[in-house]
Amino acid sequence: MLELPNTTIIDGNAVRWGSCGNGPALVAIHGTPFSSQVWRRIVPHLTDRRTVYYFDLVGYGLSEMRPGQDVSLAVQNTLLAALFAEWGLQRPDVLVHDFGGATALRAYYLNGLRYASLTIFDAVALAPWGSPFVQHVRQHEVAFAGMPDYMHRALLHAYLQSSAHHPLSEQALGIYSAPWLGPVGQPAFYRQIAQMDQKWTDEVEGLYSRLDCPVSVLWGKDDDWIPHEKGLALARLIADRDCHLIPDAGHLVQEDCPEAIVAAVLKNIGD
Repeated sequence: MLELPNTTIIDGNAVRWGSCGNGPALVAIHGTPFSSQVWRRIVPHLTDRRTVYYFDLVGYGLSEMRPGQDVSLAVQNTLLAALFAEWGLQRPDVLVHDFGGATALRAYYLNGLRYASLTIFDAVALAPWGSPFVQHVRQHEVAFAGMPDYMHRALLHAYLQSSAHHPLSEQALGIYSAPWLGPVGQPAFYRQIAQMDQKWTDEVEGLYSRLDCPVSVLWGKDDDWIPHEKGLALARLIADRDCHLIPDAGHLVQEDCPEAIVAAVLKNIGD
């Protein structure tokens, strides 16, 4: 498990983060409905070359969760810019997944952040996105948030399992479920789904162009959440190379094929 011993207050939200390793900075940004623990099998392979910074997005993982909180994509790029300032980073390498992709792209085009390299996979970046389940929760958030615990656990586990091509281990399910359980976690889970709004990617999609750094786009070929065709299209917009499809991997490549992520990062950073 990754340790997140540090807390920084950003726009009234307590954000948990950690760092480890040696060398130039690399920032890893997770997606939904996950936390920085998605990097627990990735980070140890990078720490001899990079100082890796990781954190839990606003409303996720160990970061603060509270009623009425804005946890949408609208706030996450501002969070990233504030963390760059907190850490004194100018142009780190960046590794992103899912909502982390939208966060990094919004921060690049809207906040002026710049990266030494970007490794991006199975990202929320191009319309349309949002499954039928997401749309249903958005219409009935209160009903879902108030479900009995046993019903919520069953739904949460089924949802998480659908993110991977291969069955998730009980350990992985436990790690990814933990933040979303109990009287604080359960409503927080449905809160972040209810605030999934495509307008925040629509806002920057028209700005997409090749980034001024090496960009590697990879995608789980068997991603049932965001089809790999989105990866092919995204690479044509922001990278100078084709999207690399990972066989036998779903949306959660960190579990299905973590070695592919490590290899892509090491190649992209040029070490």
